[in-house]
Amino acid sequence: MAKTLLPIPDTVPALPKAVDHNRHLPATDALKWLSLGWRDLWTHPLPSLLYGLGIALLSLLVIGAMVNFGWAQILFPALAGFLVVGPLLATGLYEKSRRIEAGEKVSFWAMVFPRRGGGTHLLYVGTILLMLMLIWVRAAVLLYALFFGVRPFPGFDQIINTLFTTPTGIAMLLVGTAIGGLFAAFAFAISAFSIPMMLDRRLDAFSAMGLSMSFVWNNLPAALLWGAIVLALTAIGLGTALIGLIIIFPLLGHATWHAYAAVRD
Repeated sequence: MAKTLLPIPDTVPALPKAVDHNRHLPATDALKWLSLGWRDLWTHPLPSLLYGLGIALLSLLVIGAMVNFGWAQILFPALAGFLVVGPLLATGLYEKSRRIEAGEKVSFWAMVFPRRGGGTHLLYVGTILLMLMLIWVRAAVLLYALFFGVRPFPGFDQIINTLFTTPTGIAMLLVGTAIGGLFAAFAFAISAFSIPMMLDRRLDAFSAMGLSMSFVWNNLPAALLWGAIVLALTAIGLGTALIGLIIIFPLLGHATWHAYAAVRD
């Protein structure tokens, strides 16, 4: 029997296009996210304010424990590490903004115990952020030892004077800020969109963190301004003896959901 020969196609099928994560967001969109976060904060405000109060009290409890157990020397790095774990602590605020967007009922307990989410994958992201914070605290202690030697912590009054009035202290601040900035940039890249994304799409942790990094890189102007806003407002919250966090933390949490919504396809 004669074999039937199939015709050879004239063209080879094109490969699928790479996914484009560039949403062409102007830097000023970060201010829009903040405005939408402010709107969500004052839509059913009590749950958000209670959430912010809980974060402020938890932070005070941690600071008190550090001082009580003689760990005051790592207080400043730990406060800086708040930026690293902050996105995880704001999970309930993302849930409230998601419920407002979906027209669902908002309550404090629904924020504390959200039914949606990545389950164990959310814990993976949280574990990675906590590890980053612990590594940063350890790096800060080693940095202090490299510049000042191995000696007991002199106390807050002396250390502040030493850091800001001596060449060694200023040099350590510059180096520490650069190193801490690297930790903060990486933590921001993997968590800026990943946790809201897992609440919304139920992705696994590594896919969500990879997508978050891609969204940050491909929308850099808006992401950079947003990161600067988060840094400035968090510094204000910490500088007001944590009282400002009662409002600032919920504001940033709700605004982060809208930052995710802006890059969501």
